Amino acid sequence: MTGDAHRAPPVSFYTQPMDELKSSELVLAPSGNLYHINMNGDNLADDIFLVGDPDRVNMFKELFDSIEYESQNRELHALTGTYRGHRFTALSTGMGCDNIDIVVTELDAAANIDLASRRIKAGHRTLNMVRIGTSGSLHSDIACGSLVASAYAIGLDGLLNYYEHRDEELEEAMTEAFASYMQFPGRLARPYCVKGSAKLLDKVADIAVKGITATAPGFYAPQGRHIRIAPAVKDLNEKLAAFRWDGLKVTNLEMETSAIYGLAKIMGHNALTVCLIIANRADGTFINDYHGLMRDTIVKIMERMSK
Repeated sequence: MTGDAHRAPPVSFYTQPMDELKSSELVLAPSGNLYHINMNGDNLADDIFLVGDPDRVNMFKELFDSIEYESQNRELHALTGTYRGHRFTALSTGMGCDNIDIVVTELDAAANIDLASRRIKAGHRTLNMVRIGTSGSLHSDIACGSLVASAYAIGLDGLLNYYEHRDEELEEAMTEAFASYMQFPGRLARPYCVKGSAKLLDKVADIAVKGITATAPGFYAPQGRHIRIAPAVKDLNEKLAAFRWDGLKVTNLEMETSAIYGLAKIMGHNALTVCLIIANRADGTFINDYHGLMRDTIVKIMERMSK
C-alpha cells in the first residue's frame, strides 16, 4: 500500500492558488509543522490509519516494531513508525466531520505543500488513508463484533457542499437517487455520496462485510436517537436501511467517513473505512468493552495493509 509520489495532480488542484499561501490560511505551529496535526511531510508516512480516540493510537504504539515520531495536540495524537518493515502513520481525529475537515486538509498539506515557502509542490504525493473506527449497524444480521468496510459513503453532514468539485469526483447519480428517496426537509443539508478506494477495499475483503456507510453530523437526533427532543426525520434508520445502490445496502451509521472519502477524492488520495460494529440499532444491543476486539481489528488490518 504505497503512495505514488509522481502521480499527476487532480484537476481540482488547478483551482488552488499557486502563489504563497497566507499565514492566516495555511496555519503553522512555531515548529513549522501543520498547526493542528503537528506534522510535516518528512514525518508523515504515505499509509495512514485514522482513528477517533487519541488513546487508540497507543494500540499502534504497542504493535509497531519501531517509532520515529510522536506528538499530541488536543485530541490529535500522531505516531509514525514501522510494522513488519512497513512505514505507517497512526493519527487520531476526534469525533465528527468538522475534525475530519482539519485533519485531512492538513495531511494533504503536509504531503503536497512546501511548508517553508508556503507554495504548492509541482508533483503530487498520494496518500492512503484507512479509518479504523466504531459504528452502529442498521441490520440485525450484522451483529455486534462484525467488521464493515465502506464501499460507498453517504454524507448527511453537508461538509462537501462547501468545496468546489467536479461531478465525476462524487457519485452524482447515487446522490440524486438517495435524495429523491429520502425526501429530507429543505432545511437540512443536501446529502452527497462518494465511492471509497476499490484498491484498499480489496485488501480487507476477507474480513469485512462490504456495504454503504451513512455519515451523520451528530450522535443523537442525526442518527435517529430520541432522548428528550424528537428527531425531525422520522424513521431515519429504517429508511436508510432500506436504501440500495450498486447491489449494496446501507449497513451502518457513523460520523466521519463521508468527509474522509470526499476530501480524499477531491484532493487525489485513496481512502477506506473499516468499522467495528459495537451497536446494533435494529435489535438494540451494544458492546460496552470492545478494547480487545479493536486491538484484534487493528492487527488484522495492519497485516493486510503491510502486504
